[in-house]
Amino acid sequence: MKRLMALLCMAAGAAHATDIYRYTHAGMLAPNVRNLAPRVYVPNGKDATVSVIDPASFSVISTFKVDQEPQHVVPSHALGALYVASDEGRQSLTPIDPLTGKPGTPIPTPDPYNLYFTPDGKYAIVVAENARRLDFLDARTMTPAFHLTVPCKGINHMDFSPDGQHVLAACEFSGDLLKIDLSARKITGELHIGGMPQDVRIAPDGAYYFVADMERDGVHVINATGPQPREVGFVHTGKGAHGLYPSRDATRLFVTNRDEGSISVMDFQTRHVVATWRIPGGGSPDMGSVSADGTQLWLSGRYSDEVYVFDTRSGRIMHRIRVGKGPHGLTYFPQPGRYSLGHTGNYR
Repeated sequence: MKRLMALLCMAAGAAHATDIYRYTHAGMLAPNVRNLAPRVYVPNGKDATVSVIDPASFSVISTFKVDQEPQHVVPSHALGALYVASDEGRQSLTPIDPLTGKPGTPIPTPDPYNLYFTPDGKYAIVVAENARRLDFLDARTMTPAFHLTVPCKGINHMDFSPDGQHVLAACEFSGDLLKIDLSARKITGELHIGGMPQDVRIAPDGAYYFVADMERDGVHVINATGPQPREVGFVHTGKGAHGLYPSRDATRLFVTNRDEGSISVMDFQTRHVVATWRIPGGGSPDMGSVSADGTQLWLSGRYSDEVYVFDTRSGRIMHRIRVGKGPHGLTYFPQPGRYSLGHTGNYR
C-alpha cells in the first residue's frame, strides 16, 4: 500500500511538473518580436474598425477600417503578422504589420469567425462558424488547402493537445465538443454538454481542457487524455462565462463572466475559484490577453464600447479606455512564446 501511494504521489508530482506554458512565462518573447513596441489591437465589430492602443500611455493612437464584423485579431504562427477576421460583408482576413501597426490588403476568406494555426506552422485553420467548417489554408500563402465539415452548430473556439495531434473544439449553438485528429483529418470523438460552450484552454499539465459555458455560468472540466472527450467536473464562476486566459506563471486561469461584469480567478491545480474581480458599475468583459510581463489583463467590453485593464496582482481595474462599437477579440502583441496557435493569445 505504501508503495502504491508513493507511485501515485510520484505520478501526481510528474504531472504537476509538466508545464505546457513553460515558454510563455513573463518576458519570454521570441527573438523576432523582442524589440517591437507593444500594441493592443481591438476589433470593433459594430463599426468595422480596429482601434490600436499604446499600452504605455493607455490611449488609442490610431483607428483603421476593415471589412464588416471584425471578430478577432490573431497573431500568425511565426509572429510576423496579425490577421483581423471579418466574417460578414466581403468576409476577409486583413493582415496587420506589427512593425507599423498598419493594415495591408484584405485576403478574401469565406466566413472567418476565428483563426488558429497548427503547431507545426503548416496550416492556418479558419473557423467558419456559420458554414459549419474548418477551412485549412497554407500558412505561408494563406490560400486554401482542404476543409473539414463539422456536424455541430456554431463551432467557435478550440485548443490543442500537448503533442499537437488533436484539438478540442467547442460548438456554441448545439452545445457540443468535438475531438479532431489533425493528421487523420477527421473527427474522432464527440460530447454533448449542452449549454453554450465558448473558449477552450488546456491545463498546464495537459490532463484536462477547460471550456467556458455562457449558459451554465461556469467552466466544464474535460478529460484530455482519453480517446473520447469526457466531462469530469464543473466549476461555477459567474453569469456568462466566456473567455479563458492563463496567468504568465501558469498557476491561475482568468475567466471572464460577460453577463455580470466580473472576472473569476481559478487555481489551475485545485480547480477552485480563489478570487472574483468586479467592474465598478458593471461591464461586459469578453475576450483579451495577458500583458507580456503578466501584470495586466486586457479585455474588451463587448456591450460597453470600452477596454478594461486589470492589475493581475490585486484585481483592481486600472483603466477603462473608450474604443469603437462592439469590441470583441482583443489582442495584446507581442506576447511571450515561441509561436502562436491563434485566437487572441494562445502561444507555446
